[in-house]
Amino acid sequence: MNTFGQIFRLTTFGESHGPGIGGVIDGMPAGIKVDMDFLQHELDRRKPGQSKLTTDRKEGDKVEILSGVFEGTTTGCPIGFLVRNENQHSSDYDNMRQVFRPSHADFTYQTKYGIRDHRGGGRTSARETIARVVGGAFAKMVLRQKGIRITAYTSQVGSIALNGSYKDYDFAEIERNPVRCPDPAAARQMAELISTVKAEGDTIGGIITGVIEGCPVGLGEPAFGKLHAQLGAAMLGINAVKGFEYGEGFAGVSARGSEQNDVFVPDGHGGITTRTNHSGGIQGGLSNGQDIYFRVAFKPVATLLREQQTVDINGQPTTLKARGRHDPCVLPRAVPIVEAMAAMVILDNIMLNSTSKC
Repeated sequence: MNTFGQIFRLTTFGESHGPGIGGVIDGMPAGIKVDMDFLQHELDRRKPGQSKLTTDRKEGDKVEILSGVFEGTTTGCPIGFLVRNENQHSSDYDNMRQVFRPSHADFTYQTKYGIRDHRGGGRTSARETIARVVGGAFAKMVLRQKGIRITAYTSQVGSIALNGSYKDYDFAEIERNPVRCPDPAAARQMAELISTVKAEGDTIGGIITGVIEGCPVGLGEPAFGKLHAQLGAAMLGINAVKGFEYGEGFAGVSARGSEQNDVFVPDGHGGITTRTNHSGGIQGGLSNGQDIYFRVAFKPVATLLREQQTVDINGQPTTLKARGRHDPCVLPRAVPIVEAMAAMVILDNIMLNSTSKC
């Protein structure tokens, strides 16, 4: 499956060491002013080489819009786009042609298809997420007209974790440090940990928190298309993601129902709200108008710049020491990817919701 979404749909193509990464966005509403500076800014937040904490690969990641935009405005036709690869070092992967990298998709892809692109993982590379960020940027352009804001940030690296609620932090701090953490003191500790791990040729994982503000009531489908299930599927489809939870999540299982229930109260403006938001803005699979908040767990990157035991394609034991340029921690660059996937889910559901009643 290379297509994501039902009405707002993104189809992606390309490999890490091919000519480029691109996609087609179908279902984009007509008449939306395209903010190219914003679109490029979103890609710049994801691109490699942006700090000492990320891979050294240097890519401009400049997006080319091929169709669906006329005189700066969406036409309602499919939006084709391309981001060309400019700095591949494919020879760095020559020693991986005949071996399976531990915890990578090499073995599973080879077994499933009988062929694989060993250069940076080919289609399995996180470079494919360029297309998701472009799709998410277009979705954000629509959502911001509706007053919906999507923000993600690094809330944990290794054992260094933020303890407070997302409401305890100033989101303006997120882009002021290379870790993209809203707590400056914690961000410095996280950066030091990532630097240490990188120097050791190792990697580290962590957690990204996502927040959706201004979401209307009723998004999602009641049975198999529950909003949290769609968000979960979107996040679990990102490279290196190992877990997803929303609202109180796993921490809420030790509480009683009387402590967890979100009691309805008048909002003081003729409407209804809830006194608390343990549900994370979703009840019965549908958004309830409160902030939607969730957490996404990322494993340590599987490519280590140190020797590892593995087997070759014939199943014979061997050792592998990866070469090339790799992230010691994906969290800083994954923040815009999390936002992009959330934006596409929300916009798709807004468009789906318009068909639910006359």
